[in-house]
Amino acid sequence: MPRISLALVDYTILLTYLAFVIGVGFALKRYMRTSTDFFLSGRSIPAWVTGLAFLSANLGAQEVIGMAASGAKYGIATSHFYWVGAIPAMIFVGVFMMPFYYGSRARSVPEYLKLRFDEKTRALNALSFAFMTIFSSGISLYAMGLLFSMLLGWDFNASILLSAMIVLAYIFLGGLTSAIYNEVLQFFLIVAGFLPLVYLGLRDAGGWDGLTARLQKVAVANGYGPGAYTESWRYFTSASANPMGVEWFGLVAGLGFVLSFGYWCTDFLVVQRAMAAESMAAARRTPLIAAIPKMFIPFLVILPGMIALALTHHSGTTGFQLPAKPDGTLNYDLAVPMMLAHYFPPGILGLGLTALMASFMSGMAGNVTAFNTVWTYDIYQSYIRRHASDQHYLWMGRMATAFGIAASVGAAYIAARFNNIMDLLQLVFAFVNAPLFATFLLGMFWRRTTGHAAFTGLLTGTVAAALHHGLTLPAGAAAGVKGGWLAILSHYPSEMAQNFWTAIWAWTVCFVVTILISMVTRAPNPDTLTGLVYSLTPKPSSEGLRWYQQPGPLGAIVLVLTLVLNVLFW
Repeated sequence: MPRISLALVDYTILLTYLAFVIGVGFALKRYMRTSTDFFLSGRSIPAWVTGLAFLSANLGAQEVIGMAASGAKYGIATSHFYWVGAIPAMIFVGVFMMPFYYGSRARSVPEYLKLRFDEKTRALNALSFAFMTIFSSGISLYAMGLLFSMLLGWDFNASILLSAMIVLAYIFLGGLTSAIYNEVLQFFLIVAGFLPLVYLGLRDAGGWDGLTARLQKVAVANGYGPGAYTESWRYFTSASANPMGVEWFGLVAGLGFVLSFGYWCTDFLVVQRAMAAESMAAARRTPLIAAIPKMFIPFLVILPGMIALALTHHSGTTGFQLPAKPDGTLNYDLAVPMMLAHYFPPGILGLGLTALMASFMSGMAGNVTAFNTVWTYDIYQSYIRRHASDQHYLWMGRMATAFGIAASVGAAYIAARFNNIMDLLQLVFAFVNAPLFATFLLGMFWRRTTGHAAFTGLLTGTVAAALHHGLTLPAGAAAGVKGGWLAILSHYPSEMAQNFWTAIWAWTVCFVVTILISMVTRAPNPDTLTGLVYSLTPKPSSEGLRWYQQPGPLGAIVLVLTLVLNVLFW
């Protein structure tokens, strides 16, 4: 692919941004007096700030590059990760689940599990979550290393190390508060950097009508119906009719229910942002505020991938081409970097690269701040050193930040095995978040759920995910990290289809096992469940709040708007 030579103005924009984010860390360092300040921002952040941080923590390089890659690989069906696989769950966590998290005063999701169930359930989740955040952070590192090496010609290993050091600096100094305020800045940078890219690419493709016509030819050439890349629901009647390789049930159950609710309702990465809000009302509004811009993000991150695919197959006079990997498949992860190189002149190119760097920062920082909190509170304080001073735990949080980033560097090299990093990310979620959601659903809404049942359900659900992954393989893949490492009993049309069904198996096994064991073990004392189970928890009052500040009406408006988008692109 062509290499970019940055002009002085581009370097100036990049260096100004880097200086600013590190400066935020230095400015906030003097306010990090306690572990609560470092890990939870003292629970003092306004709702609009936590709302944008809630969104931006998920809008990392893995999403910006990964969703564009999925747009090139699967087409408009990738929008289901937002309109089906995010918005309903974000509303659910704000309306129903945030009162438990915030009201219990738990410092993390694993700590809530300890309060609701027992110590061993907390330990299992803390370990699995730590593993997941390391992998997720590694994916962000890989994405940024790929960007620097392929686009600018920098050494891949040096790019990863440089990027890791920058994130380490501002999280080490300013903790979660530094991450949150930088995430707000990063959100606006991403919007400013990607709007021109979408406009220029769509103009080259002939507008939406021209893009649709080009992608119809691609769909037919690949053996699908003409609208398989541009119509979001019509071709999900069977797995063979769409590029994603899954039918509507697998999509709705695997993505819309298990993976979606499993991520947004139980992943401490995003929940941590809401728990930093200044009040219960602000915490409940946080995911609802985030849902409003979230529903429009597909137009920023999916469209570039669709445009890149259309121009690669029917470039005409544009000369745009996605490069191929050694195995002959298109390198979808390079959709956004290639478009930046193709369309942006000096100055705007610096803004676009800064937007990509910002997306990397927000994604990795979100994972690192979640990791250092879970490590310090749920592993180190609970099992290694129980009665140390608060200043010692503050020090350990900073050390955990350094360790988490170092481990992420190793995980970055595993991500290089996938031609779409979103495939790897959803696989990790299927192992960790899918069974965890079954545990939370029963624990919060069925008081009979016991600690022994929750632990066993989580464990067997994760084992079920491993067995399913180890016995199946995506079409055209070799046995190994993509599956089939036990035996190959069946093939899926794509990695994403395999991920959805891995999640369904994990959730179902956990759900059933938890119910069965709960029925034969001693029920918990109801007096210990106040504030932890829906039927035993006082409902938060919305008295005195305007209608747009109340979770119910705000959530209903967001749902209606999301339904309209689904219909428009049916």
